[in-house]
Amino acid sequence: MSEKSVTNVCTRGGRRNWTKALLAGCMLVSVAGPWAGGVSWADTSSMIKPSGPAQRIPDFVELVKQVKPAVVSITSMIRSDTMEGEGGGMGGGPFPFPFPFQMMPQPSKQLIEARGSGFVISADGYVVTNNHVVKGATKVSVTLDDGTTLPAKVVGRDGKTDLALLKVTPTQKLPFIELGESDDVQPGEWVIAVGNPYGLGGTVTAGIVSARGRDINEGPYDNFIQVDAPINRGNSGGPLFTQDGKVVGVNTAILSPSGGGSIGIGFAIPSDTVRSVVDQLRKTGHVVRGYLGVNAQVISPVMASALNLPAPAVAGTPPAGALVASVSQDSPAEKAGLKAEDVITDFNGQKIASPHDLAVRVAAVAPGTQVTIGFVRAGKAQTATTKIGNLASATGDAGKTASTAGGQHLGVALAPLNRDTRQQLGLPQDTHGVVVSDVEAGSPADQAGIRPGDVIQSVGGQQVDMPKAAVSLVKTAMAAKKPVLLRILRDGQSLFIAISPDGSTAGLPADNGAGSGEDDDN
Repeated sequence: MSEKSVTNVCTRGGRRNWTKALLAGCMLVSVAGPWAGGVSWADTSSMIKPSGPAQRIPDFVELVKQVKPAVVSITSMIRSDTMEGEGGGMGGGPFPFPFPFQMMPQPSKQLIEARGSGFVISADGYVVTNNHVVKGATKVSVTLDDGTTLPAKVVGRDGKTDLALLKVTPTQKLPFIELGESDDVQPGEWVIAVGNPYGLGGTVTAGIVSARGRDINEGPYDNFIQVDAPINRGNSGGPLFTQDGKVVGVNTAILSPSGGGSIGIGFAIPSDTVRSVVDQLRKTGHVVRGYLGVNAQVISPVMASALNLPAPAVAGTPPAGALVASVSQDSPAEKAGLKAEDVITDFNGQKIASPHDLAVRVAAVAPGTQVTIGFVRAGKAQTATTKIGNLASATGDAGKTASTAGGQHLGVALAPLNRDTRQQLGLPQDTHGVVVSDVEAGSPADQAGIRPGDVIQSVGGQQVDMPKAAVSLVKTAMAAKKPVLLRILRDGQSLFIAISPDGSTAGLPADNGAGSGEDDDN
């Protein structure tokens, strides 16, 4: 088993498994020696001396009374062969650890009850939750704090950020809560999580913000708030509140060495991301992202010296910025005059710490928006302006597969499998194929259980290394009204998925061989 497991906190099935824990006490014996007592240091000039009045632990009673009516429990009926699962991260399989030898689960049409959390953001019944709580659901219901259960419609889903927007039709106005400013949240700040862990609706836990901007390699736009408030399975999609009663995050994942419950390391999607994604889902049902057109990489200290970059303000810290490795033809970056070896340091007034930081910032900008880019070239700081493009349009062959004459399409967005993508997915550098960057809701690919992060290695027995080749083979098969057989790589394991033009699907267990029991360090 892996040493760690990032786990979706979403409960599957109706059974509750209770575990009794025995606490063993221990005795600490200390022996005083001649060195016992206070320690004196000769030089105290750099000693940290915290200042400020002592503060009592806050009381959240009144806050919880006010916000709890807007927190809901969500129940989804999901086909077991399309389950997002709870282990191995946001998009892992239905078990919290790698499958043992020859134990790949067999495909099934059985309906599984999945439980999660959510919160109401408007009086007319819009509800925010996680994508993995409702992905593949044939039926979704929302239970309000007063016990009322309402059927819910999935307005839209975004796999890249693991967010979904639901709509219920209430008989009266619903109490709702406001999204706060996650950029204002600071490590050490008290936060409160409310949700439906293990089916126990309305559970309240508290803790502090441990860190911001966490990238846990679970998606291209990871930018999580890390918290130590206890978060468990079923908390997925629930709100994370600050003491002013505003939502600053959506609880999404936990780090669990055993794949079990909380160990005090939880992750929440920042409210600034939630606001942008939900607004688009509400208007169009899908998310449009900005596109710059650069392939960037991390800067090592040696690279920084070779590029004549200024030394970091704090000695020993990694160089900030994103080194441009290549620029796409006819892209906004090319029109701005960016070139390979440029180092992007600022984007629209925001400092860029890394390529991942740049990707998050660019994606959040609406296509057509004019932006200013700060960069260093040959040791000199420069600026350029350009209009951000549309990621879906710019990727061309990497976009959704085109409809065939019969109107059938697979419904996936494909991207090349480059060095950075292999690194993000934890794949060997010699892995071939094309990566699934998005899946269209309700499409044949979605119904088959294909997920963002899957690597398609062959279509109809023919190896594919570029999105254009994969699209061509898929279109040919579907135009001929023939099933499409895909060999995909998921979480280090190979499996086949067959998709028929009529939407029916079938999966085949992979021939895992002796490698199927290797550790998965997601």
